[in-house]
Amino acid sequence: MSFSEETLDLIAQGKIDEAHKKFAWALRKDDDDTLYSLAEELYSYGLSTWAKRTYTKLLERYPDEDSLRTALADIAIGEGNDDEALNYLASIQPTSPAYLEALLVAADLYQTQGMFDVSEQKLLTAASLAPDESVIQFALGELYFNTKQYTKAIGCYLDLIKQGILNLSQVNLVQRLGLSYAGAGRFEQALGYLEQIHDDQLDNDTLFQLAFTQLQLDRVDDAERNFKKLIDEDSSYGTAYPYLAQIQEDKGDLAQALRTYEEGLAVDEYNTNLYRKTVEIALKLGKTALAEKLLRQALEQDPQNMTLVVQLSNLLVELKKDTDNIQLLKQYLGDDEVDPQLYWNLGRVYARQDQLALAEENYDAARTYLGQQDDFIYDVAFFYRNVGRRDDALECINAYLQRHPNDSTMLDLQDQLMYE
Repeated sequence: MSFSEETLDLIAQGKIDEAHKKFAWALRKDDDDTLYSLAEELYSYGLSTWAKRTYTKLLERYPDEDSLRTALADIAIGEGNDDEALNYLASIQPTSPAYLEALLVAADLYQTQGMFDVSEQKLLTAASLAPDESVIQFALGELYFNTKQYTKAIGCYLDLIKQGILNLSQVNLVQRLGLSYAGAGRFEQALGYLEQIHDDQLDNDTLFQLAFTQLQLDRVDDAERNFKKLIDEDSSYGTAYPYLAQIQEDKGDLAQALRTYEEGLAVDEYNTNLYRKTVEIALKLGKTALAEKLLRQALEQDPQNMTLVVQLSNLLVELKKDTDNIQLLKQYLGDDEVDPQLYWNLGRVYARQDQLALAEENYDAARTYLGQQDDFIYDVAFFYRNVGRRDDALECINAYLQRHPNDSTMLDLQDQLMYE
């Protein structure tokens, strides 16, 4: 038995210290072919440092063997030594038998660096040299898929499938093709491929995409069933909850939709959009206390979210929690990007408390922005009438009646002011 074989046998037994001693003897005593096989085995075991020593020793003996450089470059990439990898690859010329492999390794390196255009060029060069090489087509497909260039990915995966290649590098190409069609918005084609995938190969991301695709094609019951299946299999898959809840809401099952949204929040407690939707359903069901609680929790997560602030303030207006509302709104009024709804809400609160000067100040501030909004000018017209600002009230009434000429309440108010 060679020292290399003894090294591998000891590694398999977990006797690393002893294996290391045998490895040192292997480097000194074993023949070059045996060492090359040893290097490959060591790399497959994850012992990249040992593999690197072996390849380096062989390269010293065979300086023209560029396949050793590609192996060392691959190890360097795995270790995060990109410059070292590039140095190995740069010395491999287009005339070298290892040039094609060098292009693939370089493409992998540039992908890890986020230089996707350079990676694509390396792979396209490789494809021009070996147009029938499936590994290159697959690498291009994966690059396009991972950079969301789905139309290009579709072409690569289709070519491979037409060659009868359905799996490569433990990747299901039918699945990839279906996901690419879905990503490109071609849902009919996507569904045809996604529905071919057997349950044992249907991972959570693909199951989600299957349900989403069915939803886009109005196969609502199928989508609902698969969203439920996904949540049953992985309750932490937060993205599925809003879609399932929306289906339940659209079917009129608000109570179940609320439960689904709340389950989603338990998984994704920092999702302010999920809070907002949960609040909407809670309000539809008249659960104002729950809605207020959720909005306050959401604002703790995202205190500068003006949509949430407005939602909470509107609810406090409805609940007549004026002191709470004033305390809330004073934190935000005066900000550069404050929502004018907050001025209106504060005006209503102060008017209800008979603090008319403060109410006027905030109604006037809101009017600057909301002067053409029907529900605001309807409200402010009455306020101006009550505080004696007849001309302002008439101006608002007239603006409102231009769009709603038959509104009897506004017509009566106009008549009253005209004769005062």
